[in-house]
Amino acid sequence: MIKIKIRKKLPTFSIDPESCSTFPGASGDRGACGCPPATQDLELNTENRDAAIKQEHIQYGPMNLSDEAYWERMAEHWNSTPSVAKESRCGNCTAFDVSPRMLECLPGPVSEPVEVEEGKLQVFPLELGYCWMHHFKCHSARTCYTWAAGGPISDDDKSMKWQKKAGPVDEGDGRRIKLNEA
Repeated sequence: MIKIKIRKKLPTFSIDPESCSTFPGASGDRGACGCPPATQDLELNTENRDAAIKQEHIQYGPMNLSDEAYWERMAEHWNSTPSVAKESRCGNCTAFDVSPRMLECLPGPVSEPVEVEEGKLQVFPLELGYCWMHHFKCHSARTCYTWAAGGPISDDDKSMKWQKKAGPVDEGDGRRIKLNEA
């Protein structure tokens, strides 16, 4: 079971896409929509990511992309093969946000190409994005048990709709999400 903890007096973000029509990130002003708290708070991001790694129903990973045991577990979970499981990555998940407004919230691009299999480079872009399902910055080459087809999120309107759905939400008091093990 996941418990959600709330912290007070920290940066907030709006959930109403109607009030998020612009995202002037260049000035440092995140506008009405703002950045998800985990993109701005390393401790919160790390806590949420680590919880996603440990949770039996999430299993975010692998740490090392050549970890065949991870891919075998993933294939078993999906009743498939490791080679098919390797095609289902954060980079093509419906909750993976790489919209222009979200990229303004993230620290920058991935600096090095990553080999996902010996001699093969990944077929989709290798980049950081934001996971709206589990509320942390994630890498496009990783995956989890909650992966869902249809991504990534690449436009601001869809990103803002996901932000609205993501909850718990800001009500002006700085509440933010944190995932913890029960």
